[in-house]
Amino acid sequence: MTKIFTVANQKGGVGKTTTSINLAASLATYGKRILLVDTDPQGNATMGSGINKSGLKITVLDVLTGEVNTEQAIQRSDSGNYDLLPANGDLTAAEVGLLKVKSKESRLRHALTRVKDNYDYIIIDCPPSLSMLTINSLVSCDGVIVPMQCEYYALEGLSALLDTISKIGQFLNPKLQLEGILRTMYDPRNSLTNEVTAQLREHFGDKVYRIAIPRNVRLAEAPSYGQPALAYDKNSKGSLAYLGLAGEIIRRAKPVVKQPSKQSGHSGQPVQPVQKAG
Repeated sequence: MTKIFTVANQKGGVGKTTTSINLAASLATYGKRILLVDTDPQGNATMGSGINKSGLKITVLDVLTGEVNTEQAIQRSDSGNYDLLPANGDLTAAEVGLLKVKSKESRLRHALTRVKDNYDYIIIDCPPSLSMLTINSLVSCDGVIVPMQCEYYALEGLSALLDTISKIGQFLNPKLQLEGILRTMYDPRNSLTNEVTAQLREHFGDKVYRIAIPRNVRLAEAPSYGQPALAYDKNSKGSLAYLGLAGEIIRRAKPVVKQPSKQSGHSGQPVQPVQKAG
């Protein structure tokens, strides 16, 4: 059965697109059939997959507006070994255009229905804001992967995102859930990093991925070459971390019989920011 994940965080600069690209490439390395969907008008996931966004004649915008079928817009990322539904700046028009169409919140879900059986995983990279594009992404998926830095204000942003997930789950997508929390730009030498990690585990238990993504120069350099880190430097710490994340996600997808745990998911209590030292 196809699993659809949205990589989301309403706070920018947390490694959302980096995670989308490298998770897609890592899952492909495990032999999985992958579609990466770029719903960010910046088109960074498109460029990071080796596709020139400026030269695109058909994008996800044309799919959302019903101008073309989903299959017509899909391209192949040779560097990532996955399929891509690309985006560019034209997607900004979708914010206005989608307001005028019927079932505006579920346009992407209907588009993906046409092709989902061709893939094992569909990864959606969405904008760092609560826009109609983000809502479409959340309505389309089974679960949300939240990349976040282990910093003071990150917990406040996480609370806001969980509230959004809850509301969309209530009104638009009953199967929507928090798939996992991914710690990015991770530095275990930082005491605040360890404090935030402890608090995340207290509130969310095994929803916090065991794998954390370290700060890594290769991860930052790879997009400028239009490649996932695995293609750019397969032995880098960043590449190995995302391979580990992919393996963890695949293992989680397998049915496991276990006793219910109080820490198996969101406790329902608001996340309280770690107190600043001093």
